[in-house]
Amino acid sequence: MRPSGGQGALGIDPEDLPDGLVVADEKGRVICFNAAAARITAVSKRDALGVELERALPLEDLKGRRWWQLTDPYGGLAIRVGQPERNLLLPGGREVLVSARYVREHPTGPVRRVVVSLRSTEARRRTERSHAELIATVAHELRSPLTSVKGFTATLLAKWERFTDDQKRLMLETVDADANRVTRLIAELLDISRIDSGRLEVRRQPVDIAAAVGRHIQAHVASGQAPDRFLVRIQRPLPDLWADPDKIDQVLGNLLENAVRHGAGTVTIEVAPAPVRIDEHDEKGTAVTVSDEGPGIPEESMGRVFTRFWRGSKRGGTGLGLYIVKGIVEAHGGTITVGRGSGGGAEFRFILPVAAPAYLQ
Repeated sequence: MRPSGGQGALGIDPEDLPDGLVVADEKGRVICFNAAAARITAVSKRDALGVELERALPLEDLKGRRWWQLTDPYGGLAIRVGQPERNLLLPGGREVLVSARYVREHPTGPVRRVVVSLRSTEARRRTERSHAELIATVAHELRSPLTSVKGFTATLLAKWERFTDDQKRLMLETVDADANRVTRLIAELLDISRIDSGRLEVRRQPVDIAAAVGRHIQAHVASGQAPDRFLVRIQRPLPDLWADPDKIDQVLGNLLENAVRHGAGTVTIEVAPAPVRIDEHDEKGTAVTVSDEGPGIPEESMGRVFTRFWRGSKRGGTGLGLYIVKGIVEAHGGTITVGRGSGGGAEFRFILPVAAPAYLQ
């Protein structure tokens, strides 16, 4: 390998790699130090090339021990092939993720190359912060309903005979509602876990999307919303839609709940055929648009609507609903967008491909 880190047999230039790459020759001197390595370590390529690996890349473990002396790539076990990724410290205490590969001409021969990969810990730290925020948010949201359940059940057990039947019914209905809230929070947490790990399963069945919209509107009307607050437009004929009915209900429920709670005026739901772009081809799809006449979403917030913990107002909620909605739509192979509706409020539009399960194709 040339000291400048030129292109290899595959035409890949080390300068194009997203991670830091440091390569030392059989004598332990650096012969490749790409731009990402220079950025991560704050050491210039000019200062690193030709220098002993331990001097060019002085790493310590979290206990302050010199890592190259501990691992001894050139004089250690002849069967060792490298070092797994771990957190190490650069001078000044900056953390970096380091892994190493020992290249030998034959399995137990001398080391001809030491190839070191460097990665910043920032992405991992963001993930850790996100997980910590998720735990804190869910714990906070669980505390209120659980406190309520505990308080009412303890009161009923201690003073059952003192309450009238109507009072008992009211307390038990409150306990039931809070238990449902806890169940929803746990379901959200499980959905987040499956979305993040790519394990969200979609069980496709025929779905009457127009009927599903109608059920959700009836539920809102039954809970006290005025029937004339909702305007439904169905453009028929609609293509047959194969999707997971429970998850589509979850998407519709979340979008309508947001429109009712955070929007204002008439909530309009439109269902219409729409093309879906799949592998550079237009396929049949179904589009659902939910819009309101409220203040809408500020332009500067549009890009964050589908991220974790985004809240359109200070009126409670975990801020996870739209993140889950996006995960469900994308698990179906669809897309979802947000914008400003004709009435000035928020407008959410998702498009689902209508393809049947593989066993029916």
